[in-house]
Amino acid sequence: MTARRLARIALLFLLLAVARTAVPTEPSVRDLLDAQGLVQLPDDPDELFDANAVRRFYTRRGFKPAWTGPGCQAALQELIGAIENSESHGLSARDYHMDGLLGRDRCAASRELLATDAWLALAAHLHAGRVNPLTVEPDWTATRPTIDAVALLEQALAAGDVGAALERLAPHDPLYAALRRALARYRGFAARGGWVGIAPGPPLRRGDRGTRVGQLRARLELSGLVEAEPATATDLVFDESMEAAVRTFQRRTNLEPDGVVGALTLTQLNRRATNRIDQARANLERLRWLPEDMGRRHIRVNIADYSLEAWADGAVEQLHRVIVGKQYRSTPSFSARITRLVFSPWWEVPRSLAVKDKLPLFRRDPGALARFGYVVIDRDGNAVDPAGIDWKALSANNFPYRLRQRPGPNNALGAVKFLFPNTHDVYLHDTSDPGLFNHVRRSFSSGCIRVESALELARWVLAPMPEWTRERIDAAAAAGEEQIVELREPVPVHLLYLTAVSDGNGGVRFIDDVYDRDPALVRALDRAPPVMTP
Repeated sequence: MTARRLARIALLFLLLAVARTAVPTEPSVRDLLDAQGLVQLPDDPDELFDANAVRRFYTRRGFKPAWTGPGCQAALQELIGAIENSESHGLSARDYHMDGLLGRDRCAASRELLATDAWLALAAHLHAGRVNPLTVEPDWTATRPTIDAVALLEQALAAGDVGAALERLAPHDPLYAALRRALARYRGFAARGGWVGIAPGPPLRRGDRGTRVGQLRARLELSGLVEAEPATATDLVFDESMEAAVRTFQRRTNLEPDGVVGALTLTQLNRRATNRIDQARANLERLRWLPEDMGRRHIRVNIADYSLEAWADGAVEQLHRVIVGKQYRSTPSFSARITRLVFSPWWEVPRSLAVKDKLPLFRRDPGALARFGYVVIDRDGNAVDPAGIDWKALSANNFPYRLRQRPGPNNALGAVKFLFPNTHDVYLHDTSDPGLFNHVRRSFSSGCIRVESALELARWVLAPMPEWTRERIDAAAAAGEEQIVELREPVPVHLLYLTAVSDGNGGVRFIDDVYDRDPALVRALDRAPPVMTP
């Protein structure tokens, strides 16, 4: 037990002793809660986060103290420890009335209400997140977990495990535990002053020598990618082992694994420990937003990692590379359910793409319409002969047509698309350009998600429908005529944005924040929690 912790325990016993000898004029818990609206404590600037929940808790127990009465010292001590431990979840102890609980001049009733409010707030934040996701990711539509925190507190007090009860509310995902370990590790680095950066300069590659190579080796040692050894002259040589270590680092961070320390790799290597701390905190919060029940069979897309996982009974059964939206046409984060598959789909070209991408192509090469299977539809819904259209006379403000693309090998949606109703008109689909999956950074689409080996994913989705055999799926994909399959059991799909992922060995890979979403979330975590209006 640390000296700091012992000092706080001693202070708690002193405060509780003072509380038991309080003068009769001090307000009671009931006095403070009788007022309507926000509860204003007489000796503390803090407001209660959820005065209604606090009132409900004390009304149900006849206003009997839970933390400051006789025999309550252990519960309050455990609560203080749990608040301190909230830091390991990427939260801040100061957000849970820590100063008020340890203040020497607080009356017993104020400390009592602060303790209850702190437990209820921390329970809610560990279970469903401290930040409302809609304030930083407006497209978020997943149902956040809900709990009856008052009932859980009553049970925890009765069982004498107020701290353990809070820990049980946090996500049980292995990635969550790995992120907590990574957070502790990088906080340790930061406390020791972080690491020495690699000086700017030209790209570093095998065969290079000098001080910057020594800095690179020290940085790779810190990441465990090369063995830490006493410094020698050979440390200043970029050898084969360092090249392999750089490739590993690049793969971990979703960079092109060429073994050369160019501008992007140098930026990632020089990220400060505090940057990784913020990244871990942001992703711990995102994991707290997720539904408790993702679905027995479900699909997870990590937009930032360009990956798709098909899950069943707690295990990944398929893994696919994906292509996501460009930064200015970003793929949103939300949850929905796949209700139908469409084989040999027609592509209804969105108007924005028709005028921004296709119109310039057709001006240069009108023959591209026929080659790529496009059909031009006028405002009355009739097909129009493209040869009779003066493409050069059209513009974004003068484009009275719709474009459709026939099923076939050139169709942008490929052989199959997966539909899940949503307000963004986003879906999963195959592609006619699989070569793009070979890129490490794959933000090329207009918002929808292109799936590598999409027919294999279709087989997985249709597995509960045995009449859809491999042969039947292949035939539908090659038919050239659109065929819709309604799923008897819709499949939940979760479009996530996580910039920290499992490395497969109990650790964490930090990856590029392609849409620059982390900073806003970290700023929100650093702001004071909102007070709920009674």
